[in-house]
Amino acid sequence: MSIQKPKGTQDLLPGEVEKWQYLESQARKLCRSFNYKEVRTPVFEHTELFARGVGETTDIVEKEMYTFLDKGDRSISLRPEGTAGVVRAYVENKLYGEPDVSKLYYIGPMFRYEQPQAGRYRQFHQFGVEAFGSVDPAIDAEVIALGYTFYKEIGLRNVSVEINSVGTPEVRAAYKEQLQQFFAPVREQLCKDCQSRFERNPMRILDCKIDHKLGEGAPNILQHLDEACSTHFAAVQEHLQGMGIPFTVNPRMVRGLDYYTHTAFEYKSAGIGAIDTIGGGGRYNGLVGQIGGNDQPGVGLGLGLERILLVLANQGVEVPKPDTLGVYLIGLGEAAEKETAKLLYKLRLQGVSAERDYQGRKIKAQMKSADRMQAQFVAILGDDELAKGEIAVKTMATGEQRTVRIADLEERAATILFG
Repeated sequence: MSIQKPKGTQDLLPGEVEKWQYLESQARKLCRSFNYKEVRTPVFEHTELFARGVGETTDIVEKEMYTFLDKGDRSISLRPEGTAGVVRAYVENKLYGEPDVSKLYYIGPMFRYEQPQAGRYRQFHQFGVEAFGSVDPAIDAEVIALGYTFYKEIGLRNVSVEINSVGTPEVRAAYKEQLQQFFAPVREQLCKDCQSRFERNPMRILDCKIDHKLGEGAPNILQHLDEACSTHFAAVQEHLQGMGIPFTVNPRMVRGLDYYTHTAFEYKSAGIGAIDTIGGGGRYNGLVGQIGGNDQPGVGLGLGLERILLVLANQGVEVPKPDTLGVYLIGLGEAAEKETAKLLYKLRLQGVSAERDYQGRKIKAQMKSADRMQAQFVAILGDDELAKGEIAVKTMATGEQRTVRIADLEERAATILFG
């Protein structure tokens, strides 16, 4: 029996991986515009980091993490999300000592033991940003705008933004009591997960797809915010309106992570089955302190790349294809083949994508190979041409053929071939 990939994972093969490269390049380009710098953290961390940072009452920590003991008997977990690791790196490397706001981004794989379905894998990939050091609601709006702009620039249509305020821990403590009073009469009707959440984090009941109807008429958190939270949330909305970012306020949206304070938001788009959330984030004042650093406010987002690609495909959006092969070299005769091997390397050093045959095939088969690779040019070198120091260059799109000096091609191939 052959070995197959683990359940919930994918092989990204040529023809598909270029779509990923495009998304990643667009993300990096956008982050340069917004002045975010890349950070790369380990794919595994000490389990305590996620228990403390993500929250012990979350489904992620309770059910979904890949956790194991290493050879030193330490509990290690594959990262289920990006923020906790970035915060740990921010604290450990004392980035809080810098005078400016620290604006970071990451792109990489995350791991959760979930039931695989459309847009949901056990190894999945996120593009995320984190900004530390400011309580200004303008940076909340900036992060929301960055995500929305990313979707827009890659051609995704019908993306909606939903925002909410989940207040402060003090606000949520009072709101928790209101929710418990509301859900107490129907507690036994709640699903097993929400019965567990009733005592620890009843806000999560509002986000449950199973108990959605039981939550109708539940107290609205926006009516329980204190003045500071209300002012902050109003300012975020004002900034978004000023930037022309469309949004709706959804007071039932709480996100699945315990560390959020004040602003929480999600991006929605239909087209991936029962799932419509393609990204989200929020503010997390207090998380840096929980993870052991000099406490600093923070705000960030995470966007799922698998889900983005699914929606792009369902919407019929064509991801730009990478440049095709520049030139395919064919050598006819032993001496000519040796020369093409040398010329091939010199072309590549000039930044020209180039290839040749390595299977000893005849010229007809090599021409077919060049066609399959969509080569823009085929350069054919025979012993006669070699003696003259020349090579025949054929433009594949038109069939036009010309003769070029080998020495000139070695020195300025890009100019000769592509103008």
